[in-house]
Amino acid sequence: MEIISYNCPPSGHVIVKRTSNLCQSKLPSFKTHKILCTGIDFRSGFSGYSISNQFFSKNLDHGKGSSSLDALDGLKSANSKKVLSGNYDGYVIGGEEDAGSISSDGETTKVLIPGLPDESNGESGAPISSCFWELKPKFNVHYEKAGCENVSSPAVLFLPGFGVGSFHYEKQLKDLGRDYRVWAIDFLGQGMSLPFENPTPSSKEGRTTEGKDRSWGLGDEAEPWASELVYSLDLWQDQVCYFVEQVIREPVYVVGNSLGGFVAVYFAACNPHLVKGVTLLNATPFWGFLPNPIRSPRLAKIFPWSGSFPLPESVRKLLEVVWQKISHPESIAEVLKQVYADHSTNVDIVFSRILETTQHPAAAASFASIMFAPQGQLSFIEALSRCKMNSVPICLTYGKEDPWVKPVWGLQVKRQLPEAPYYEISPAGHCPHDEVPEVVNYLLRGWIQNLESKGSVALPLFDDTESIQYSIARDVEFVREGSKKSVSVTFYGSKFSLWNSIGSYIKSRFGRLGTKSS
Repeated sequence: MEIISYNCPPSGHVIVKRTSNLCQSKLPSFKTHKILCTGIDFRSGFSGYSISNQFFSKNLDHGKGSSSLDALDGLKSANSKKVLSGNYDGYVIGGEEDAGSISSDGETTKVLIPGLPDESNGESGAPISSCFWELKPKFNVHYEKAGCENVSSPAVLFLPGFGVGSFHYEKQLKDLGRDYRVWAIDFLGQGMSLPFENPTPSSKEGRTTEGKDRSWGLGDEAEPWASELVYSLDLWQDQVCYFVEQVIREPVYVVGNSLGGFVAVYFAACNPHLVKGVTLLNATPFWGFLPNPIRSPRLAKIFPWSGSFPLPESVRKLLEVVWQKISHPESIAEVLKQVYADHSTNVDIVFSRILETTQHPAAAASFASIMFAPQGQLSFIEALSRCKMNSVPICLTYGKEDPWVKPVWGLQVKRQLPEAPYYEISPAGHCPHDEVPEVVNYLLRGWIQNLESKGSVALPLFDDTESIQYSIARDVEFVREGSKKSVSVTFYGSKFSLWNSIGSYIKSRFGRLGTKSS
């Protein structure tokens, strides 16, 4: 089995063969599935490019990095920062105050929570393994895992957003992997789950001035294995189904950010027996522009192409212009600047990994297939309704300063699922799990414990198991890089209303003004 190159050296290999066909899927039939795992030591530093203060720089340890990035030699040098944290054990609510004093009157109580594992202080995070699983011919699904030694603990699966991959959950794998068995997957067509052979080989494909192949998937005829390939919601839902049944092999807690949130809800709606709970991190409520051929067969016939291979000539010409723009380092940096509310957050590794993915020869055509793929058979709202009908627990955790999936979208989900706990973090943007991982990991741990205990353990930020009907706020504090950092977390209960929230906000503001004047 051919393996796509990876920046970190392998420390060992384990191959496991499994034969199974449990999901009803549109994927072409396949018989043998292989899993190859490689240990990763993230402490050695990441070789690639660094982004800081709106300019780009190349790491000093570039010699260890992937050669696919050599074209960007003009960028400056800088070292990636190291994430430090405070104590992991326990938490304290409001110093000497009691959590029972908290109410919905707009007052806030401070909560001290643990930070990430502090390796500089002798703490060690869970080791992460990089693995490949052969889903279908010519396709290896890349995923990372941690905490497999926690055999009696719940299984947690993380699904990434568009344009990123399992690397976006490194902070969850290293932290939560100490307590749970944790996996993070790359969707087909993204991250390191790109094909390792050209889906449309042709002498007419674009070449560089030196005559070397520049891109895959731009030929005139598709290989048999790629003839029905479309990078769509339905494909990813099937991919997750197979992965849970054949790799994890038991029901899981699914966590999804952005696009991954939509896929998580879609997967849970179609396979409630495989899901113990779903956490949405700024989930996008829509995906795909073209009609689904099964839902709307007549309407779908109007569109001559919907993401399949080969790409039409007109799309190839458009792709040349669009891809050059969006894959440029400055464009990637600008997007990261938009989605992270706290610009002091170190995104060097995320930037480098996204940039590396764009250098893969299959990346451009895969992007075109994703953009023109049809909508899923279920809309986001329909998927939520099915989850509600099947009593699938859902937790909502949203960054308030998200410029794309603004809080109004999360509140719409809350109105549809009034009993679902809703946590709003501020300041935090589109990717709260990477921007404030300490808070997201704390909330995830608490929510899973609440479900596993069947409610005998209180929801995160509460000291009792009584239902919270309205909204309350907490100032959450943790240690990062040796200093304290604080964010606000607002919880919306089952009887939350927008007017109640506005009233609490006004009362809180007037209360603070009165305190200052006195």
